[in-house]
Amino acid sequence: MSIDHRLSDEHEHLRATVAKFARDVIAPKIGEFYEQGEFPYEIVREMGRMGLFGLPFPEEYGGMGGDYFALGLALEELARVDSSVAITLEAGVSLGAMPVFRFGTEEQKRTWLPKLCSGEMLGAFGLTEPECGSDAGGTRTTARLDEASGEWVINGTKCFITNSGTDITGLVTVTAVTGRKEDGKPRISSIIVPSGTPGFTLSKKYSKVGWNASDTRELSFDDCRVPAANLLGEEGRGYAQFLRILDEGRVAISALATGLAQGCVDESLTYAQSRQAFGRPIGANQAIQFKIADMEMRAHTARLAWRDAAARLVHGEPFKKEAALAKLYSSEVAVTNAREATQIHGGYGFMNEYPVARMWRDSKILEIGEGTSEVQRMLIARELGLVG
Repeated sequence: MSIDHRLSDEHEHLRATVAKFARDVIAPKIGEFYEQGEFPYEIVREMGRMGLFGLPFPEEYGGMGGDYFALGLALEELARVDSSVAITLEAGVSLGAMPVFRFGTEEQKRTWLPKLCSGEMLGAFGLTEPECGSDAGGTRTTARLDEASGEWVINGTKCFITNSGTDITGLVTVTAVTGRKEDGKPRISSIIVPSGTPGFTLSKKYSKVGWNASDTRELSFDDCRVPAANLLGEEGRGYAQFLRILDEGRVAISALATGLAQGCVDESLTYAQSRQAFGRPIGANQAIQFKIADMEMRAHTARLAWRDAAARLVHGEPFKKEAALAKLYSSEVAVTNAREATQIHGGYGFMNEYPVARMWRDSKILEIGEGTSEVQRMLIARELGLVG
């Protein structure tokens, strides 16, 4: 039996449509947003009108009826041009809307998903805290159920939360300790907190190295009250729920990282063919040719890795190890390709007017967010049967 890695006509049409949108709409505008640290609302609205925020969700909730593979294709093509826009989509779908879809009640789905799928509203994922990043089980934010009022009372702080403070952010799903198990370990639950809820405050936007046209903030909860019905899924199952969300999100981040790696190839090819030195294009030099060939090899292999993980996810097969492999490899490839692209561009690679400067700044976070490279290696070793 032969294996066909080519895209279906439907998937290829989606890929080509998003690629054209990225080239024609995002590329000419995003540099200015990036330099000024502004969120590109109009670009995000256009992405919403295209249905990108609803790609993996059923039509009954306002989605496009697609899957994670389709989302990955869109993310890769967006990130070939700009990662701020790509991470806004990734976080809005994988981290903002997906928890509601996976674990929400029917009422919660019908309340939130139509607006999230249309891009009219963004959701955020409140997991990371100042003193517990990779150790999400060490959550210190608490939520106490006030029986008299029928409300959760939330106290704590979250940090590095994408999409949490835009003008169109509608909700943050927060993990909080809601009690203790018999063995003394915390029961962590997930609770939907609508934007604007009293007691829920946002910090100023972080001053970041990269992803400067995306929104990232610290969140504070001071006796923040939400209805008991805002519990997402079962009480005490929040940690397990978010582990599943993170596994899926790693597939999406891998697609994004692959796009950045491929974008570095695209920009380097263009520059190497036009830049003259010593009377000929620098692309005629074997040293440059070999750099770009290696960059293409890495991007191609990363693409195979995320598509394999996505295919397993879509078909309901185990994919934890493959997601970790894809995320680890593609993120490290993105950093390597960004460094090489900058080197090929020479002094111009250090100028922000060139996309590779953005790509260089954007690449590093991919080895940190949604599970550091160290965590991915730990997960892979565990899936291979190694324990420690």
